[in-house]
Amino acid sequence: MTDLVARIATWFGVCRSLIMYWRPGYQRHLCRFYRSMVTAGDLVFDVGAHLGDRSVAFATLGARVVALEPQPQIVPWLRRLVRRHARITIRAEAVGRTPGHASLAISRRTPTLSTLATTWRQTLPTVNQSFRHVRWEEHGVVPVVTLDHLISLYGVPQFCKIDVEGYEAEVLAGVTQPLPQVSIEFVQGGLDVALSCLQRLTELGVYEFNAVSGEERRFLFDGWLTSGRMTAWLQSGASNLSSGDLYARLLSTPAHDTPDHSRISRT
Repeated sequence: MTDLVARIATWFGVCRSLIMYWRPGYQRHLCRFYRSMVTAGDLVFDVGAHLGDRSVAFATLGARVVALEPQPQIVPWLRRLVRRHARITIRAEAVGRTPGHASLAISRRTPTLSTLATTWRQTLPTVNQSFRHVRWEEHGVVPVVTLDHLISLYGVPQFCKIDVEGYEAEVLAGVTQPLPQVSIEFVQGGLDVALSCLQRLTELGVYEFNAVSGEERRFLFDGWLTSGRMTAWLQSGASNLSSGDLYARLLSTPAHDTPDHSRISRT
């Protein structure tokens, strides 16, 4: 890819993300959704911050936010978009199992899909129609830190959002204590990653779970599910959803199971 073509592709990708994540009214909906999870004074980690829409929502709710984004072509845009929010600290790093460096596969036309997950990137275009036209044109080496390291610097986050395109399990492999609340992206064709994340969380503590479809801002289930029920839902295909987010909230530690009286929402 020539330099000019790369710049054009980057502009196209950024504009696409701006339209998707910074459209009028989107921040209001984010704040309304996260208000039950994040309150003033909380610490939040935004792992895979992209253009900072979630970071700004968390900061608007009064939280201190550590936003991590490794893409070198995206970080300048992120800084511009959050510059009025003093509560947001930006770190131009990825998060993983161990500290060091890793190869980031960059999709300039769809920067939300840039990833450190090799198998995920190779598999999804063949099993998920939404990915059939995605291309990763470049690779770059980026610094990697762990959640444990971030906790040693900033403290334990009340909420940790993880959206790193198939690398979520590697992120959770780098933490050795339970986190009060976590969200994890899942994608059809890569549900094994979400299952690995769920397993890791249950090793750290007793969690209950819910889910959101795509970019919607409401939970799928009326009540929260045990790890066993959420595992079964994922193993059965996650209602054939193309993508979404799992939400987990800590009940206790060490891990044991709890009753489940939840049912799927019809609203």
